[in-house]
Amino acid sequence: MTVDTNILLYALIGIIAVLIGLVIYLELRVRRLLRGKDAKSLEDSYLALVAEVDELHKSREEIENYLKQVEMRLRRSVSGVGTIRFNPFHGSSGSNQSFATALLNEKGDGVVFSSLYSRDRVSVFAKPVKGGSSEYELTDEEKQAIAKTKE
Repeated sequence: MTVDTNILLYALIGIIAVLIGLVIYLELRVRRLLRGKDAKSLEDSYLALVAEVDELHKSREEIENYLKQVEMRLRRSVSGVGTIRFNPFHGSSGSNQSFATALLNEKGDGVVFSSLYSRDRVSVFAKPVKGGSSEYELTDEEKQAIAKTKE
């Protein structure tokens, strides 16, 4: 063998070693790509990913529907409470035993309760509230209780 043949042989051995290294590297990358539930081919991996994405879309739709229902219930529920204690008999020796309490939702709908306390009796009143006002005449204390729910 001549020197030229030896150089050519070493070059071919080097190229073969590089190609073997490249094949091993690509094999590792393909295995990493196919890593998953019983994936035997790239198509199996792709189909598994598509199924998982479909599942995620269904889950997202379920969560969005649930949140819409929760938001509707929250709008109807009591979101503001305001209480004012007062003495309805100004100038007397009584204390602030009477009160007005408003229970309203986000739209300002709900009820306002009033209690008038005196030594011989207690009177309790309830008035419906729509949009922050009532079809019944509201006392100043009831109006204050309604205003306090917005704080």
